[in-house]
Amino acid sequence: MAYDRRPGAGSIHRLDPDGTVTTVVTDVTISNGLDWSPDGTLAYYNDTETYRVDVFDHHPRQGLVNRRPFASIDPSDGRPDGLTVDSEGGVWVALNRGGAVRRFAPDGKLDVVVEVPVPGTTACTFGGERLDELYITTSREGLDPDEQPLAGSLFRSMVGTTGQPVREFAG
Repeated sequence: MAYDRRPGAGSIHRLDPDGTVTTVVTDVTISNGLDWSPDGTLAYYNDTETYRVDVFDHHPRQGLVNRRPFASIDPSDGRPDGLTVDSEGGVWVALNRGGAVRRFAPDGKLDVVVEVPVPGTTACTFGGERLDELYITTSREGLDPDEQPLAGSLFRSMVGTTGQPVREFAG
């Protein structure tokens, strides 16, 4: 991401186990969420400025291929920020300026909305002993603390599904 938010000035790079760095996605403006399906064959990604989540096929040798739209976000609903994928393949997307996290089923259809009492929702991840707690981070940037006293807080929600275990780096 370019600090001036210049459209298309960023890239996504892959760090291989041998230390090689390879550019895998170009024409990025504000790179945010990236996570894989439970079986590792799909990678979900959002570039905030596109207002959508894209999905790639992920192949061990070829890497990320066949990029296509997965889910679109109406700009009035917020800006897609961080994301995580649960153990069922649902994609959870934090909506900055939207005060919510949305879950899209594996077919791309919206099926769950978790609202928080502040607009600056930035990221989400699963935690807890059983990975059954969704943690939601928020920002207070640009907000008046007297008007938004909970901005910048961490929220937790029991959403009825679990996250995936952390994948370790192969290097």
